[in-house]
Order: sequence, then C-alpha cells, then structure tokens
Amino acid sequence: MVAGELILGEARTAARSEDEAVEDLVKEHARLVYRVAYAVLREHHDAEDAVQDTFLRVLRYGRRLAVVENPKTWLARIAWRVAIDRSKSRRRKREVALDNSDGAFGGIAAAVETADETLEGARTMAALEKLIARLPRKLRGPLILSTIEEMSPSEVGTVLGITQAAVRSRVFRARQILKEKLTAQAERK
Repeated sequence: MVAGELILGEARTAARSEDEAVEDLVKEHARLVYRVAYAVLREHHDAEDAVQDTFLRVLRYGRRLAVVENPKTWLARIAWRVAIDRSKSRRRKREVALDNSDGAFGGIAAAVETADETLEGARTMAALEKLIARLPRKLRGPLILSTIEEMSPSEVGTVLGITQAAVRSRVFRARQILKEKLTAQAERK
C-alpha cells in the first residue's frame, strides 16, 4: 500500500502544480485573452464567454503547458480560435452589429485636460473605434493584435496563421484606410 500511496501523492502534487500553472496564466494573461476575444466578437458578454471557454480549453490541455515556448502567443491563438468559432455560430443565429457603443478603447483623461479637450478626445476615440470595427476582419485582427495588444509580427502571424510579411502588409493597409477616413471626417467638420 505504501507504493500506491506514493504514486497517488505524486499524482496529486502534479495536478496541483498544473492547476497553479493555469492559475498563474489566468492572472497574467486574462486581460490579453479578453481583448483578443473582444477584437473578434465586438460584444462584451460574448468576449467574456470566450475567455471562459479559452481557459477551459487550457485546463483540458494543461499537460501541454509544460512544452509551450511562449504562453502569451499560445493563449492568444486559442482565444482567437474560440472567438472565431463563436463569431461563426453567432452569425448563423443573427446579424452581427458593427456599432460598438460601450467604449472599449476609451482612455482615462489626464488631469490637465480641459472638459472640451476631454470631450473631443472621447469623440475622436469613438469615431476611431467605429472605423476599426468596420475594417475587414482580415485587416482588423492584425491591427488590433499588433497595435493595441503590442504583439510582434511573428506573434500575430502565429496567432492568425499568416506570415510576418502578411501581418505587416495588413497592418499598413489598415492604418492607411483609417488615416484616409479620419482625414475625410475631419475635413467634413
């Protein structure tokens, strides 16, 4: 019985260390996973559900965690796939709304800004947010992951399954489109 208890004790220790590793991942990367999911889904509640699904998958495949070279990229890729799957199933059920009114990209105003500057900044961010939401998915994903999430082109390429050159090209094109549309909006005012 001593050998059986020893094996059982080792199994419990291994399970505990796996759980602790997953818990550390959640603490360190939950915001990243949420932002990646939100970039695809554009809906707060759906993004939260995708985060839960992502970490459930991590728990399910926790044994692989020991061989993962870059946990941030690994989690972002899982989150991206989960969000894409949710987006496809949601699209089958209803029309996806492109208008985002909850201000996910809104920042905190600096104390030295006047009320007018703060209001104008909020309006600009809202306009930019809407323009980003209207970008084609193929341009929006690389832009958000590289610019907002500050991932390297190789990390973005790994997450999206495209080359680094494609990432750079898509980010460049997305920025051009945003610049043209913001300039056009500013000229109308």
